[in-house]
Amino acid sequence: MTQTAQRPSDTYAPLYFLASVGAGGIAVSFFMWLMHWVPHPGQPVPVFEDIHAAFLGGGALMRGMIVAAVAGIAIFAFMNLRLLVWNLKRHAQWRRSPGFASFSKTNAQSQVLALPLALAMAINVMFILGMVFVPGLWSVVEYLFPLAMIAFLAIGVLAFRLYAGFLGRVLTEGGFSCAANNNFGQVLPAFAFAMVGVGLAAPAALSTVPAFAGLGLILSSFFLMTAALIAVVAMVLGFRAMMEHGANPETAPTLSIIVPLIAVLGILSLRQSHGLEAHFGAASSAGDSLVTLTRLLSVQVLFLLFAGLILIRQGYAQRFIFGRENSPGSYALVCPGVGFAVLLHFFVNKGLVEAGLIAQFGPVFWAVTALALVSQAAMIWLVLQLNRRHFGAPRALDAVAAE
Repeated sequence: MTQTAQRPSDTYAPLYFLASVGAGGIAVSFFMWLMHWVPHPGQPVPVFEDIHAAFLGGGALMRGMIVAAVAGIAIFAFMNLRLLVWNLKRHAQWRRSPGFASFSKTNAQSQVLALPLALAMAINVMFILGMVFVPGLWSVVEYLFPLAMIAFLAIGVLAFRLYAGFLGRVLTEGGFSCAANNNFGQVLPAFAFAMVGVGLAAPAALSTVPAFAGLGLILSSFFLMTAALIAVVAMVLGFRAMMEHGANPETAPTLSIIVPLIAVLGILSLRQSHGLEAHFGAASSAGDSLVTLTRLLSVQVLFLLFAGLILIRQGYAQRFIFGRENSPGSYALVCPGVGFAVLLHFFVNKGLVEAGLIAQFGPVFWAVTALALVSQAAMIWLVLQLNRRHFGAPRALDAVAAE
């Protein structure tokens, strides 16, 4: 490892797109407060008018929550978009560098799927900004759904082109190193396709036009299956390599990428279920939602335990979060914490509360919700810590490029 007085981010890697994705995820986690705690009669999500009415008519706790949520959304949405612009500029420069050619001959080539992942997250964040800050948005939202679907489809096409470049190379030329695949890095493309799919599922849940809802159902289902197939294959290959060679310490954070993937696919499925019930008479019960969310949350917990075991035994935090080494792959730790918090909010509100197992805003409600809030707070700290290390003032640190 070499000593450098530069910032780690001065040596670019496409995994830095995850810095933008993580900030966007935290903005989404703040929107969960408004989604589940602010009344929004007449539409499935809260909009500016609902938030304004709740602020004026609510007590001190409601007002404080709204101020904190709106501030959190604004701050981390700005961070999401700022880091996206920075990444797009640096990515364009990096593609013209000699290092890009050698990078494109390695397993890490699939990391370029972090670009469409970040773009899809940014569109979701901008939609949240519109709902929270733009008065009267819901009156014109039906005109926005076709534009949003076109944008997500364009990102989906980009994702397929980038992934085809990787698959086309390794399946015709070979060169994929199974020994170096001792991580879950190859699941990243599945995460990108899932993020496109959850965006395409929004019209299914929110639109009142059956044609838009049906198209959203069909398109999002295609990307859901794409993500699921890629994830299953990548996990099998990754487990095989890890069983023989052990997990790669620098890329160990990818072992938890299943957690945000499950969160995104879970939200996608909930959106589809709402659309099926609203437009096609396929109603699901509160018990169905509870069982589905419980199964998804169980998978998240299992992979958090699995990844945590490996990260602790390898001393990852001491090396890459508090120590002298840096890796852009550290940003892969943010999405699991955010994904767990977001899905836990749905589990509590759409699962436990709607099934009648607990009372909303009761002691048990807050006891379980506290886990989501703790996870969210930890990820806020982690993002600020990583941003300071990677984008802050230059200092002599060991830079490690994640493979």
